[in-house]
Amino acid sequence: MRPLSKSDETERVCICIAENSLEGARAAIDRAMPHADLIEIRADYLGETDLAPILTQRTKPFIVTNRRKEEGGRFDGEERRRLEILKQAIDLGADYIDVEVESDEAFLQQLINEQRKTRDRTELVLSYHDFRETPSSPALNDLFDRMAQIKAEIVKIVTFAHCYEDNLRILSLIPYAKERGQEIIAFCMGEKGKVSRILAPMMGAIWVYASSSHGRGSAPGQLTGPELREWWRQLKHDQCRDTAVWNYR
Repeated sequence: MRPLSKSDETERVCICIAENSLEGARAAIDRAMPHADLIEIRADYLGETDLAPILTQRTKPFIVTNRRKEEGGRFDGEERRRLEILKQAIDLGADYIDVEVESDEAFLQQLINEQRKTRDRTELVLSYHDFRETPSSPALNDLFDRMAQIKAEIVKIVTFAHCYEDNLRILSLIPYAKERGQEIIAFCMGEKGKVSRILAPMMGAIWVYASSSHGRGSAPGQLTGPELREWWRQLKHDQCRDTAVWNYR
């Protein structure tokens, strides 16, 4: 399976699978399939480290993430072991791997070198998370510029919204990235960040994350896949109605 085509303007949902066992993960994947364009496997939640039973049976693109505790994950082992699991995902043909830009520099470079050998099959999502705040626009632009220099296929920047204005700053990264030819994921976490999760794909973010159902989210403010699709349907319906009214006038 190859990574998603980036040529169309379709809003895409990535359903996060954050389960503690392979059996639970399989059941969650089955529940998510009707609502997902792609699936994220949170290896840091799994007690197992063998990803083959999941990745060899996939029917949609999969991301493998092994998030460290410092960025909201559950992996608290050695950095060497964390990145070994991501290398295994590359060997198994995962469509995407997600790794934090603040990872240990030497191991991050080793992982990137491994990924670039198979980048026609496995693409890199280089991620950054701020669970405290949303930085200023200049700071966000500087962060993006630093991450873009690594030349990952996708840059992911996620911050926390304390006010609705924070959504405007994070969403401004999307046209900034597009002008530079870089695919991006950018939105805010938290209750006040939900609007950015809805709008980001409509503005050109390659996808946004959701849970399969209530109570199974992996980040604060995460909507479900069905909720996101309903928001997009309503917004497009309202847009068509407003256009028709304007044209009539």
